Amino acid sequence: MLSLDHVRGFVTVAEEGHFGRAAARLRITQPPLSRQIQKLEREVGVRLLDRTQGGVVLTAAGRAFLAEARRLLAAAEAAPDTARRVAAGELGTVRIGFTAVSGFWVLGQIVNQLEAALPGVELVLSEMVSSAQFDQLSSGRLDLALARPPFEAALGSRLVHREPLVVALPERHPLAEGTDPLPATSLAGEALLRYSPDQARYFAELTDRVLAPVAYRSTHYLTQVHTMVGLVAAGRGIALVPASATHLRLDGVRFRELATRPEHRVELHAVWRRTATSPALLRIIALLDTLRLDA
Repeated sequence: MLSLDHVRGFVTVAEEGHFGRAAARLRITQPPLSRQIQKLEREVGVRLLDRTQGGVVLTAAGRAFLAEARRLLAAAEAAPDTARRVAAGELGTVRIGFTAVSGFWVLGQIVNQLEAALPGVELVLSEMVSSAQFDQLSSGRLDLALARPPFEAALGSRLVHREPLVVALPERHPLAEGTDPLPATSLAGEALLRYSPDQARYFAELTDRVLAPVAYRSTHYLTQVHTMVGLVAAGRGIALVPASATHLRLDGVRFRELATRPEHRVELHAVWRRTATSPALLRIIALLDTLRLDA
C-alpha cells in the first residue's frame, strides 16, 4: 500500500525540482523527505527521480507516476466531502420506475424539479407497468415507483398527481363536437376499448366503476393508453383515458372531458420500500410534497 504522505512528498519534490525547497514547502527537514522518496521507489519498484547537482529530474517512469499521483491525491482530498454529500443525500443514484401514461407529461415535470433540487443525484428511469414496478421494488432493483394503487403494506406511498378521465373519440364521431363534459350515460351503446383486468388492473377497475350504469359494447382488451388512442384514431372504438393522454396529439382523435365524481379521477403515486435507507432516495421522498405539477 502506498502512503499518501510519501506520494505527496514525491509530487512536491517533482514540482519544486529540489529536495530542499520541497522540504521547506512541506515544513519538514530534508533527510526524512529523502527517506520517503526512497521508500516510495522501493514500493513502486522503479526509480522515479534522478538526482543531479542542481536538484532532481523525473525519469520516464517518474513522469508517468506523477500524473497518477496527482489524481490519487485529488481523490483522497475529495473523498471526505464526497462521503458527507452522499450521507446528506446530495450525491447518489436513484432508480425510478414509471408508467407509460406518466411519461406523456407528468414524468418530465417531476424529473426536472428533482434534478433542480438535487443536481448531484443521478436519476435512472425505467418504463414499466405498475405491477412490474412493485416486483422490482420488492427485489431491490428499483428505488422509487411512479405507479397506480393499490399497494402492499410494506410499501410507503405519496399521491403526486391526480387528473380526470377524458373520452378519446374518432374525429368524425357524433360526440366529438362540443366542449361540455360528457355524461357517462352518453356512451351507452358505444364500442368501447377496454383495459386488460390483468395487465392494467387499476384502469380496468376504475373505468368499470365509472361506466357501471352504462350498457356499452366491449371490443379489444388492451394494456397501454397510447395503443388505445392509436386504435381510436383507426376507428376501432372509443376509450376512457387519463387527461394527460391529450398530449399525444394523434391525428384523427378528439378528446372530450368526462363528467365524473372526484373519486373517479386518475391517481399517480410515488411508492417506495418502507425499509429503504438510501440517503438520496430519502431526500427525494422529502421533496415530493414540494412538487408543482401542471395538468
